[in-house]
Amino acid sequence: MVDLKAYAPFTGLLIFGNIENLILASQGAVAHVNPIILSILSVIAVILWLLLGTYGTKIAIKYADYIEIFGGVAIIVLGVESMLEAMGF
Repeated sequence: MVDLKAYAPFTGLLIFGNIENLILASQGAVAHVNPIILSILSVIAVILWLLLGTYGTKIAIKYADYIEIFGGVAIIVLGVESMLEAMGF
């Protein structure tokens, strides 16, 4: 059985990372990317992140606070960048 308490410090990144995935997918749709290729690449990215998160958590748990801050900043920057691009700036 998986101990979900180990993943608790990364809950914010999990939630906001999924929101970022939706933003990036919508950018691909707006850019008229082939939806099949976009879907395949999205599934590959999710599987890679799942594997990295599953096995990397054991190593990274002592750095959870730093990872949370860095990941949050990256998500905000990417979100702002995608909104500006969508508005034509």
